[in-house]
Amino acid sequence: MIPIKMMSNNDLDFDSVIRFIEERDRFTLLSHISPDGDTLGAALALFRLLKKRGKTAEVVCANPVPKIYGFLPCSESVVMPESAVGYENVISVDCADMPRFGRAIRIFEAAKHTAVIDHHMTNPRFGEINLVVADAAATAEVIHELYKRMGVEVDEPAAICLYTGIVTDTGNLCYSNTTGNALRIIADFVDKKLVDVAELNRLIYRNVPYGKTRVQGFVNSNIQLEAGGMIGVATLTQAQMKSFDATNEDCEGIIDGIRDIDCVKIAIFIREGADGSYKVSLRSKGVGDVGRLAALHGGGGHEKAAGYTAHEPLSTVKADIVLQAHEELERVLGGENKAE
Repeated sequence: MIPIKMMSNNDLDFDSVIRFIEERDRFTLLSHISPDGDTLGAALALFRLLKKRGKTAEVVCANPVPKIYGFLPCSESVVMPESAVGYENVISVDCADMPRFGRAIRIFEAAKHTAVIDHHMTNPRFGEINLVVADAAATAEVIHELYKRMGVEVDEPAAICLYTGIVTDTGNLCYSNTTGNALRIIADFVDKKLVDVAELNRLIYRNVPYGKTRVQGFVNSNIQLEAGGMIGVATLTQAQMKSFDATNEDCEGIIDGIRDIDCVKIAIFIREGADGSYKVSLRSKGVGDVGRLAALHGGGGHEKAAGYTAHEPLSTVKADIVLQAHEELERVLGGENKAE
């Protein structure tokens, strides 16, 4: 069997995190707001690793676990910030920056010791210890490496969590961030019969609520094209969501549908939050660095997938990001980008 190796040479950072864990006993693991498969899968796999090493741990998220990820082992252990113990040692899992904690930020700020485990290239290294592997497909890939380096066996529940983190952050192993290492990890899980790929694929991708189908159809029918079709933009308000009995988690994947339009190079999806703010999701295809655009607004992510939260009126939020997407295409394409 081909050995599974981490892509980046982060040996010192791995050693620091391992010492951070081994020298302490009680941990709070923080996932990011609007939790996805990677932040939950990676955090729950790390939760199991800590338990196996005899540690006390909790997983905290400012939002409830989405129904789609309710199948994850130990998902019922995830608690809201108000119910958290808030141990003195906090590990951030898959959070590109501190605002991604939402209401749980107070737990990070009150911690005596902090560590960051992530794979977002825009991560500013805001912890006392920082393990950021920017060329990992997912933070779950980084947690898998921790299992190896700490000599902890990946059991079936941990494999399900790690598998979920990897496949959801790589678009079911279809995106350009899919690494050979990620494929080897999953192949190893399959060989050892730790995951049922068909069943997990059904749970993650083939179990769509009716409300999600309706709201995604509405958004798709109202996509606007800019820059001769190279920019695709769509918006969704709270009132529109409610008219379809849709929830925030039903909006997952909408941005990918915009990006998949054949002519689109930069996709923009702007969704209103319950507090009146706007979550701006960005994707690029072929050209354009949307991580750079998100950073202009205090957000973060990757070159081809990023996002941020805005608090201006919708018309302003939309106009600003469309203009910046125009400028980004002009930067990378020059004279080829001529808006119609």
